[in-house]
Amino acid sequence: MIMKNLDLDNYQIVETNGIFTIKNLNTTLGFVRFNEKGEIEYIFVNPIFRKKGFAKKLLKLVKKKTRKGIVFQKPISPLGEKLLKSVEKWHSIF
Repeated sequence: MIMKNLDLDNYQIVETNGIFTIKNLNTTLGFVRFNEKGEIEYIFVNPIFRKKGFAKKLLKLVKKKTRKGIVFQKPISPLGEKLLKSVEKWHSIF
């Protein structure tokens, strides 16, 4: 099933102890868990909302909050490796 006309502008960002969550009225779009060193412990974006810039937005929030460079903790899943490769193109957030 292909979903069209998703409202990607109507969401909120919630911060709790080392976690940023992006939500809309119906679901969680994505979240990132991190520590004070700026290490990404886990990042997830709901498959319906991937390729919309939410992972980048989450990583920028972590960088701003921690004032550190972003580092992904190991082990990194195959999907995480794919994200890491695409993130390398974003040099400005690292």
